[in-house]
Amino acid sequence: MAKWGEGDPRWIVEERADATNVNNWHWTERDATSWSKRKLKEVLEGLVVEGEAGRCEIGDLKHVEGEASCNSRKGKLIFFYEWNLRLSWRGTVKESGEKHKGSVEIPNLSEENEVDDTEINVSKKKGEGDVLKDLMRTEGTTKVREALRDYLKALKTEFTLGMILPTKAPVGQELPADRKPSGNTLQDSVPPQSLDTVGVKIPTVRIFMREMFNSPADELYSIFTKKELVQKFSKCPAVIEAEKGGKLQMFEGCVSGEYTELVPSQRIVLKWRCRSWPDEHYATVALTFKDAAAQTELQLECKGVPVSAEESTRQCWKKQYFEEIHILLQQSQDSME
Repeated sequence: MAKWGEGDPRWIVEERADATNVNNWHWTERDATSWSKRKLKEVLEGLVVEGEAGRCEIGDLKHVEGEASCNSRKGKLIFFYEWNLRLSWRGTVKESGEKHKGSVEIPNLSEENEVDDTEINVSKKKGEGDVLKDLMRTEGTTKVREALRDYLKALKTEFTLGMILPTKAPVGQELPADRKPSGNTLQDSVPPQSLDTVGVKIPTVRIFMREMFNSPADELYSIFTKKELVQKFSKCPAVIEAEKGGKLQMFEGCVSGEYTELVPSQRIVLKWRCRSWPDEHYATVALTFKDAAAQTELQLECKGVPVSAEESTRQCWKKQYFEEIHILLQQSQDSME
């Protein structure tokens, strides 16, 4: 047996608050099957396909068979998924007004094949209407492939939020000199990152991002503080207690925290964490709303992010917050028109 302090560093746990899975070395697995079934329904059902021949719409996901999982090993994420899917579709011929329906089958969506190489079969019930079948085979197949890419993108960002645990490194370790911030929109004046230690003693970084929204500040502020609006853009049940000391929980528990400061239409400060971060470790998130005519600039400062979770945290805010809020605002504008 090795003397104390002389063992394989991959197994040293005394400096980890949770004393588990040091340096992300051990194999861990998270089942993504149930989450994937919901996401596949979300991205596929309701797709509209239009062309000169007429208009078709993807209906219910009639058959979903398979599984998906995400594994972490040596600090890397490995994905396994295999799906057999069948969807219904219905359409109307433009010239005659005839209505027809059929199905779309995807017999083997898996990590072994690129989405472009995945087999997609379109069929139609007996009778006329082959023009619609042709439309679904061309434009419809393209739309379905785009939706499948959206599912895989979400699997690798949304579902994996917080899966990579912080690696063991000396507190106070300097970031490489060539490490540059990779902020979001308007990143020309993004402040440089700094190394902070918040909560348990692990090396952390500060993230700064800016995003412009086509919304007045008070409306954008409400999207972060009203439960019904948070649930709309996050597409999940949420706990939102928008008062000092109030709780926050989103994305099926992947994100949780507490409101520590609220200045209506101006500023929100949160204790914020991902589920897989070390126990009791929180980042401090400050959201500042800057009115700019009919738009609002949102400034995000997130201090105390574990070094190894920097990129996944950026992707969380970019994909799961900012992009989804843009979609929500656009839908609201479209409904008013």
